[in-house]
Amino acid sequence: MSKFLIFCYLIIGIAYASSAQSINDFFNKTDEFLNRNILNNAVDYSRISENKGEINALINTINSISLSGKSDDEKKAFYINAYNLLVIKSIVENYPVSSPMDIPGFFDKKKHQVAGEALTLNELENDKIRKEFKDSRIHFALVCAAKGCPVIVNYAYVPDKLDQQLNNKTKKAINDPEFTKINKGANKILLSEIFNWYKEDFTRETGSLMEYVRKYYGKDLDGNFEIDFYEYNWQLNDLKSH
Repeated sequence: MSKFLIFCYLIIGIAYASSAQSINDFFNKTDEFLNRNILNNAVDYSRISENKGEINALINTINSISLSGKSDDEKKAFYINAYNLLVIKSIVENYPVSSPMDIPGFFDKKKHQVAGEALTLNELENDKIRKEFKDSRIHFALVCAAKGCPVIVNYAYVPDKLDQQLNNKTKKAINDPEFTKINKGANKILLSEIFNWYKEDFTRETGSLMEYVRKYYGKDLDGNFEIDFYEYNWQLNDLKSH
């Protein structure tokens, strides 16, 4: 083998290792950030606002990272973390605020640079995550800064644990009586509006919303249940209001 080819392989290897290290660093730093700033299932926006350096550095990584050659699990984990961090960043830019809905264009107008693409939060969720991966469990991992969302976790989603993390998060939400309100005596279930807005994502997997709930519910759920949806709570998931 010529010295030139050896040199080329060496450069390619270094570039690949650097890229892998970059995305792994992102997951590690995201994990550290969330561990420090998520308490009691809420975000300490006040603390983050007082020292924006860490969140700004993470956002810069989201802007510049390359997903070329990455696995589906690496991409999915990256996009989920990116969404949650961009939501936090967007709240911090407007803090104090009572709800993300009080910020014009929060979900559908403001563009964010995500791995080389300019995307709104809605585009990131619907075009990159839902459309590409077709995994209903992401709805329990993406957190839109509202109390009506499934609670935010204090750790990063990572490729080698992603399937287990998403399963655990889905089960936790379905079995949380504040999130899935089951009245066995009256044969009624009140579900989050998330199940209404994205119904096709859930029914694609199980045929019906009832069967989806049964799939992840930790106990027997026999009989016929009437399903309805309770009003979504858009109040900010701020630690100060918990």
